[in-house]
Amino acid sequence: MSIWTSMLGKALRGASAFSVRRAAKNPAVEPDKAAFDHIPAPKSERFIAGFGKAAVLPEDIDRAVYYIAGYSENNPARGVIDPQYVSALWLDDGSRRGGVLFLAVDAVGLLNKDVNALKTKLAAFRLQTGCRSINVMCTHDHAGIDTVGLWGPLPRTGKDPKFMDLLFDGAEKAAFAAYRDRRPGRLYYGQIEVPDLQEDIRTPEVYSKMLTRLRFQPEDGTREIWFLNFAAHCESLQGSNSLVSADYPCYMREYIRKASGAETVFAVGAVGGMISMKVENEDLLRQEHRLLENTRAIGRRLGEYAAAIQNDTPLAPQIDLMRQEFYVPVENALLAVAAMANIISVDRYRLPDGRAAVKSELTYMEIGGLPLLLLPGEFFPELVYGGALPKEASATGKGPEINPPTLLEIAGDDRLLVFGLANDELGYVIPPNDFYLHPQLPYMEKGVDPYGRRHYEETNSPGPATAAAAAAAFADMMQTVREAKEKRGGQDDKL
Repeated sequence: MSIWTSMLGKALRGASAFSVRRAAKNPAVEPDKAAFDHIPAPKSERFIAGFGKAAVLPEDIDRAVYYIAGYSENNPARGVIDPQYVSALWLDDGSRRGGVLFLAVDAVGLLNKDVNALKTKLAAFRLQTGCRSINVMCTHDHAGIDTVGLWGPLPRTGKDPKFMDLLFDGAEKAAFAAYRDRRPGRLYYGQIEVPDLQEDIRTPEVYSKMLTRLRFQPEDGTREIWFLNFAAHCESLQGSNSLVSADYPCYMREYIRKASGAETVFAVGAVGGMISMKVENEDLLRQEHRLLENTRAIGRRLGEYAAAIQNDTPLAPQIDLMRQEFYVPVENALLAVAAMANIISVDRYRLPDGRAAVKSELTYMEIGGLPLLLLPGEFFPELVYGGALPKEASATGKGPEINPPTLLEIAGDDRLLVFGLANDELGYVIPPNDFYLHPQLPYMEKGVDPYGRRHYEETNSPGPATAAAAAAAFADMMQTVREAKEKRGGQDDKL
């Protein structure tokens, strides 16, 4: 994700540690400790699920100026290949605790403040439906209209308030459509390895090749709903593109709908580092129409993999969950100045030790016992699965022992599914032992480490403490989960 560009660096060259301290506006109050909403056993024999979607395309796209997000700044959209969508999944376990809403947005990302504004917009939906959890995930679409603010004619924001209103309206329409569509049925979990579509352009080469699927099969035989997760940037149209598109997820969903009749909600996994779809021929980068052909082919192939999953396992109708807010220290001076200049929309906090911070969140779920973690930003896969660089190869000369425990270790369950860019576009979350900055212009220019590797992702990160902050919050959550289960188990033993 190309957040901080050379143009922004020039425009905000005076950014400094002082700017970061000035950006710390509100005292950081310790977030309330969340409880784990858990029941000992299912209360129903079936799930209830529904699907909805809404196109998000401005009527004046051919007249007004909207900026394409994800690569270069000041790249006005000059046409449309296919519209962006908000897709919604309503999922209820029949326990009378309320359903869960998943919203998947074809967008580069939404910052936590905008996610919370969208949840406020959905207050009537929550009240009417009894919804107990709303989660907003972005596909990280690099061909969509700017929803963060960093791709406009800097130092002005690229986020258009009319488009954000349209996006929020679309999310509300999709949510209500999913609720109206709800039907009883069974939910199955399956996965398949995709060996030939991804690439990792930063060492170490670590990423999940698994395409996972939650498949809802209605009892009445009507169309199914698939909830897919796969780790890859949605940037197959590349940086030369100036046309609005949902990128490869559009063609994946289209293939699945034609091949099986199912509707699809798609989310990405741990994509930091940077995990992308392959471009088979580099000459395609100079041929816009060929890039579109490649993008369509990638979408179809991923759809074929999804349709080929054969190891479905039924999940018991039970959704247990918790949501926890936490603070992320901010050292990135450009991020701080962009917030102060209202290029991006964030609430700024001051930690007790004086450091600036932003607030983010994690959501942990168990669906039929299957663990899911909804992560903010773009996590490096090494932080999830392990495989960080040894000290002999890392940019800092330090080993993985300075990194936090992996998320799988914290969860104590290697089945953990991670959903990235969920409820916050926090930027890249990088292993501390390979976090390297330009010596003279930290965060403003890409650093080149002693091994000749360019450290672009650091310029798009709040700072090296991000991974530890998220891991600590998740560790506290898992401790709460274990205590809740032990307590509930003890109560059940007495009955």
